[in-house]
Amino acid sequence: MSSTPAKPDLVQQAIQAVRVLEAEVARAVIGQQRVVSQVLAALLAAGHVLIEGVPGLGKTLLVQALARTFDGRAGRIQFTPDLMPADVTGHTLYDQAAQRFVARRGPVFTHLLLADEINRAPAKTQAALLEVMQEAQVTIEGEAHALELPFMVLATQNPIEQEGTYPLPEAELDRFLLKIRMEYPTLAEESEMVRRVTRDQVGDRLNVSAVNTVIKPAAVVSLQRIVASLRLDEQVLDYAIRIVRATRSWHGVAAGAGPRGGIALVRSARAAALMAGRDYVTPDDVKQMALPALRHRITPTPELQIEGQDSDALLGALLEKIEAPRI
Repeated sequence: MSSTPAKPDLVQQAIQAVRVLEAEVARAVIGQQRVVSQVLAALLAAGHVLIEGVPGLGKTLLVQALARTFDGRAGRIQFTPDLMPADVTGHTLYDQAAQRFVARRGPVFTHLLLADEINRAPAKTQAALLEVMQEAQVTIEGEAHALELPFMVLATQNPIEQEGTYPLPEAELDRFLLKIRMEYPTLAEESEMVRRVTRDQVGDRLNVSAVNTVIKPAAVVSLQRIVASLRLDEQVLDYAIRIVRATRSWHGVAAGAGPRGGIALVRSARAAALMAGRDYVTPDDVKQMALPALRHRITPTPELQIEGQDSDALLGALLEKIEAPRI
């Protein structure tokens, strides 16, 4: 599918770089291998992620560790009901000394932005983040300010506590490449986590000192270009599109995924292929990324929601029925 595939030696270098990045993040983040892999896949695909999980599972630590691997900047915004758009993007101030207005940049001017509990902010503030995610730029008083690449939003929402939250509109959910579910660690992982955090460490400050910086931000942008150029057979593309189209007529789905769902599925499958050490996409890559790429783009019917069935259950049944090509 790519008219200008990356050179084999560049692909091999990229594969090695990604493996090193993943290994370095694991120095700080204990367990959560699936979450780390999916976040890294989203970064390689130049997308944004919505992470759903209870507080205290290490989302902030993951962001800081990932940023350190490529010498990037990490920012954090705690979304609250009184948060204003200018608190996210920035605003202008009158500089008395210079006798002119100057733009004061907001916390979005970073490489990795943790938007904590994004569904606690009103729609107007959420919309301010929408332009940033889509255009990688911020408009302050009519003047556009480009963000430094790579830029990635990692938004979080609590799956349990709903009081005082604003549901994310479908248009905003659709802007996230992946929705990742972060579960509790295993017994062994939790034991190691508690042991490590409480040993010779005072207080609760996050420690990512064990993580080494292995590449620069410009190298991440190069990795993203290589991922976008990986080979994609027409049969694999057709498989991805058939999955997305099937969500629109599948029993139990009130609203299926739109065309952006197919785009997200193919982009993330390309990233999964590189992380698996290949320069081409397989049907398994598509199947592997189907849940995180589509779970937030479909809506189960009220009847199934009452029965406790969620989008993952529907997608799982759908994937079993859609025949994958043999290549």
